[in-house]
Amino acid sequence: MTGLRHARVLLPERVFAARVKPAYTGAMRAVWKKIRYRLEWLGLKSATKFIPLLSRKACYRLALFLGSLGAVLDRRGRRVALSNLHVVFGDEISAEGRAQIVRESYQHFARTMLDFFWSPRLTSQNFARYVEFENRQRWDEEDTRPGKPVIVGCYHYSNFEWLSIVSAFAGLEGVVIAQQFKNPLLDPIFSKLRQRSGHRVAPRKGAVMHLYRALRRGERFALLVDLTISAKLPSVAIKCFGLERCVTFAHVWLHQRTGAPLINVHCEPLPGGRYRVVFHPRIEFPASASLQEMAQACWDQFEPVVRKNPGPWLWMYKHWRYRPLAAKLAAYPFYANLSQDFERRLDEGARKLPPMTSKVKLPRT
Repeated sequence: MTGLRHARVLLPERVFAARVKPAYTGAMRAVWKKIRYRLEWLGLKSATKFIPLLSRKACYRLALFLGSLGAVLDRRGRRVALSNLHVVFGDEISAEGRAQIVRESYQHFARTMLDFFWSPRLTSQNFARYVEFENRQRWDEEDTRPGKPVIVGCYHYSNFEWLSIVSAFAGLEGVVIAQQFKNPLLDPIFSKLRQRSGHRVAPRKGAVMHLYRALRRGERFALLVDLTISAKLPSVAIKCFGLERCVTFAHVWLHQRTGAPLINVHCEPLPGGRYRVVFHPRIEFPASASLQEMAQACWDQFEPVVRKNPGPWLWMYKHWRYRPLAAKLAAYPFYANLSQDFERRLDEGARKLPPMTSKVKLPRT
């Protein structure tokens, strides 16, 4: 009886605790989230004030140091990068060589971020000290004068932020898509820096139709097209280094709808913290090309750049989130998973179906 009385007394307390604990935990998480967001904002706001005070050489050296440090401390990212390099290059590159590329990748990303915050020091009068152009005539040869729409395909290679900024200083201003952070306090900081050279930042929500209207008005826009997106979202499957992945098809859909020329542009590093912006030839598509084939042609023009100098690409990013059902497990990075939506994107590419129309299903196991 004594035990039973204790059970009757303790049971309501346990039920009460079970009800209160999640609410308490949720409230604490919300409070911590606000504090963390404020700290992130304070850190980036401080960076916008402090980094422009550095000399160009000091900024460059600091980025190399922070990149090297990141390659050591970011164990998860380093594991992803090494796995990506292994499936792409195999025995072509030794283990030591892959480790060196990972370190360089972190350093280039650190340079991109620090240079981005240093960019208020750039002006239309001095940017040529730090950035040069290659094959600029390819742009000038096209009908790309003001009032004529152009689609620019960009890649997360080397200093993609400066590519955008200096292009606007050189008279190639246009529309760029705003990156939306989980922390909304950071968006105004990045948007202000990206617009200072003459670009106009468009919101990500409803971006495709916004860009369509911009092209119809004769504007230009640039889009980063090399990162994997969810197979559940509007996307197409292409082969990247022989491995299937999902990417956006917004740039080729807009080209198809408007007839605006599509020109790939990338940025590559030079010694001493300088850069070169490289213009590729205008991409010509056969009349019968599907959106998948057009997106593939855009990547195919850029892949040799990465093969020649892999260090500046974002190898720590999960480029291959999905693994085809028919592929061998070892052919893809460790983090790649099977996905019914991805199988549908593959089916659309194989049968030249419009994106997001396939209904195939994974077989039951």
